[in-house]
This record gives sequence, C-alpha cells and structure tokens, in this order.
Amino acid sequence: MSLLHVVLLAIVQGFTEFLPISSSAHLAMMPWLFHWADQGLTFDIALHFGTLAAVVVYFFRDWLQIGAQAFGLGYRPSPELARNPRLLWLLMAATVPVGVAGLALKDYVETVLRSPYVIGGMLIGVGLLMGWADRIGRREKDLGTIGTADGLIVGAAQALAIVPGTSRSGITITAGLFRGIGREAAARFSFLLSTPAIAGAALKAWLDLAGQGGVAPGMWTPFLVGMAVSAATGCVVIGFFLKFLRRHTLRFFVAYRVVFGIILIALAVFRHPTG
Repeated sequence: MSLLHVVLLAIVQGFTEFLPISSSAHLAMMPWLFHWADQGLTFDIALHFGTLAAVVVYFFRDWLQIGAQAFGLGYRPSPELARNPRLLWLLMAATVPVGVAGLALKDYVETVLRSPYVIGGMLIGVGLLMGWADRIGRREKDLGTIGTADGLIVGAAQALAIVPGTSRSGITITAGLFRGIGREAAARFSFLLSTPAIAGAALKAWLDLAGQGGVAPGMWTPFLVGMAVSAATGCVVIGFFLKFLRRHTLRFFVAYRVVFGIILIALAVFRHPTG
C-alpha cells in the first residue's frame, strides 16, 4: 500500500465512522471504484485502533466520570452524567447484542451481506428511518435521564450495524431519537456505546492477526500512519458533529444516504465489483 492510499482510507474511516453515513459502505466502495486491492486484515486493525483512540481521547473525561461514579467515587465534574450513576453498567449491558451478533454472523456478514445491493439498500432504508425518527422524536431526554429500556433498545439497534451500509452511529442515533433522546445526547450515547464494541472488535482482530504471525515488517508504517490519521480525523469529526446537532437536524445526512445508496445500486447494475 502506498502512503497516499493509506492516508485516504484512514481519512474516509475517520469521517464515516462517526457521521451517520456508514464507514463500511465507503470503505467497501473505494477499492471497487478505484480498483485497489483489498487492504487486508492488518490495515483494518489499524483503522479499528484509530477509531477506538478517537472516542477514548475525545470522551476521556466522560469515561473517567462514568467509571468513577459506577464504583461510588467522587469524581463528578459533569452534572448531567452525575444524574445517571449506573451509566457504565447500562453501556456494558447494551453492548451485549452487538457482541453476540458479531460472533454469530461474522462469516455471513463478510461474504453474503457485502453485496452492493445490500449496502445500498441499507443506506437508503436506514436513512429514511433516521429521517422519520428525527422528525417525530420528542427529544426530551439527555444522558442524565437515559433509562434501562432506552439503553437496551439502542444496544439492540447497534447489533444491526454489523450489516454493511447500516452505520453504527446512524442506527443507534435513530433508536435514541425514537426513545425521545435529544439529538446531541443520542449522538454522545452512541459514541460512548461504540467504545466497548470497537475495542472488542479490535482485540479480536488483533488476536486473529497474531495467530497469522503478527504485523508483517513492511506493514508497520501503513499500520501506524493509518491509526494516527483515522484517530485525528475521528476526533475532529466527533467534535464537529456534536456541535452541528445542537443547531441542525439530520436532514442533510438522510439525503446523503439516500443519494449515495441509489448511486451505489446503479453502479452495481451497470458494472461488476472487482477486488
């Protein structure tokens, strides 16, 4: 892989992982459109670690407080989080569905469901669902008032994110809006919820790679560059998106998903994907 190839894929990952437009759809499309070889397991792991670093760094103080108050410690700088002392346990419970789904359906997802028709259909379908939720959601709750039912429903929705084209942030924000959570709070909960899921996926992939002999000597530079670029891009995008949601609806992202999905399906009809 050239460094340009590495940087472009890492930037795409950093942008699309945290915006509700599906990182899997964009990463699957780029090799197809540009006739690039598959980037391989090593680089996929670098992107996982990069996005994990982004959420850990950006929400570091939140995670400190969530962990501290779960064990009765006194670190509570955010009054909003302080009103929900069981948030850590709620996030852990809400992570279970995606872990089970990922382990049970991994092979099926990586083969059958990587069809451009599936990806395009999920882009459109989840986009329209997100638009509906954005329009009818009451937006009454914040992180301090998210309850057990809210967390478990959003967690169950996260399990759908294993289907390419769904978008982890897209489907969890949508579920949060349906539960009456505000836009920014739904996004923050989505990003916090993604942390253990991304960490688990990165760890499993790293163990798989270790079983294959580890990172090849020539891949260390792409690995480190990809991780750093996706992490830096992710931090910037998280900050932008949370500020965006304070004043704007999700209409732009709904339209983007629908148009992108239509284009992807049209391309699939008129040309065959290549590795």
